[in-house]
Amino acid sequence: MVIQDKEQLEKLFESQAERRWKLALTGPEERIVKLKKLRSAILSRSDELYAALNSDFGKPAFEAWLTEVFPCIEEIDVAVRHLKVWMKGRRAKGTLILPFSSTRVRYEPKGRVLIMAPWNYPFQLLIAPLVSAVAAGNCVIAKPSNKTPHTAAFIADLIAGVFDSQEVAIVEGSGSTLGDFLLELTFDHIFFTGSPAVGVKVGQAAARMHAGLTLELGGKSPAILLRGANLKQASKRIAWGKFLNAGQTCIAPDYLFCPMELVGEFSVEMRLAIESFYGKSEEERQASPDYARIVDKAACARLERIVSEAISKGAKLEFGGRFDVENRYVSPTLLTGVQIDMAIMAEEIFGPILPVLAYDSLDEAIEFIRSRPKPLALYILGKDKKSAERLLAETTSGSVGINDLIVQIENLDAPFGGVGMSGTGSYHGFYGFKTFSHERTVLYQGPISAVEKFYPPYNTSTQKRLLGALKKIKNIS
Repeated sequence: MVIQDKEQLEKLFESQAERRWKLALTGPEERIVKLKKLRSAILSRSDELYAALNSDFGKPAFEAWLTEVFPCIEEIDVAVRHLKVWMKGRRAKGTLILPFSSTRVRYEPKGRVLIMAPWNYPFQLLIAPLVSAVAAGNCVIAKPSNKTPHTAAFIADLIAGVFDSQEVAIVEGSGSTLGDFLLELTFDHIFFTGSPAVGVKVGQAAARMHAGLTLELGGKSPAILLRGANLKQASKRIAWGKFLNAGQTCIAPDYLFCPMELVGEFSVEMRLAIESFYGKSEEERQASPDYARIVDKAACARLERIVSEAISKGAKLEFGGRFDVENRYVSPTLLTGVQIDMAIMAEEIFGPILPVLAYDSLDEAIEFIRSRPKPLALYILGKDKKSAERLLAETTSGSVGINDLIVQIENLDAPFGGVGMSGTGSYHGFYGFKTFSHERTVLYQGPISAVEKFYPPYNTSTQKRLLGALKKIKNIS
């Protein structure tokens, strides 16, 4: 749905208010039918999606399946399998002061929710939270990124064929203008994936309307190569995690700490890994059907600028460094000799460039990581369990991968989310259902209530005996 003006958006928003309570009364069977219909639509039209993603930024079809379609199908399957149990809520444990009552926690839909998706994984990062919101019984307005127009148009058409717009609506329009309009509406929950800078604005809007808030942001996620690591294996895993989607991944390793004596050997292994993935020459790599493009020319030019600045200040270009701005191509690039005061270390790279910082003591890496905003992910590669445990204990991040990259988000039985500047809140599987639900405590009191013994006046013998008993049992002063 293309939004022409604020009045049209407000009308859509109000139409969902009428449906909100009907959806709240739906049972798991009704919601599962909708999720299965969405699943079938995705699978039957996946070739159209691959074409749209390729048109937007050259994403290979297999990579699109692996990172866009498969995670969403998995998200749906988990919700379908467990929704009946999730919706039952849970019984809370009893307490000494309430011996004749029972307490349950009910999961109820928050109501009308807003999902704002980014461009780097434009399908997955809209559909996955949408699945959770639908499973929880909410009405949804979702905004895809206008940087990936072909994919946005596909999503809008896909969702229109599955849901009534009073339940789920995809809105398109001028990015910042439409975003501003949306943030003026009184949603019950806002789910935003994007940059920390825009996340601040979204957070302020959520606070103004007292809405629930989930921020999935980013930041400079570090990788630490430990001494004694299998360099060949580690290099391949780092190369895959870094150059997947041409580096445009929020949990990609942004930079690498490498033992100073291993920098040379690591550089050789990284070159071999890249050549095995995408081709031995720059020409082969640029022609590779398995390597994505940068989303737009401006982003491409920014990457070229920060690499040039690093080299001018003493960084060494180990390989890569080709920039074809017109065709939005940036080659897989490795820089060594990088210093922490370079521009490339000041902002999230979000591209296929890996700066390597040499370290002598692990203290240097820990001190640097702790001096920066909390990252979305942290990666540790090596066999030294003691050093790995120290890094876990002395740093923080949204998630951690030990001896692998990216795939920590695949387990839907664990939450995915950031911490500090890298985000707030989490989702995936039950955690997504919980994010879009209100946990409502309900007390069921029997005909007898022990609390009556605490009614005024407070100087009766009965209350004194009760308080005396509590003091002995609970050590209350």
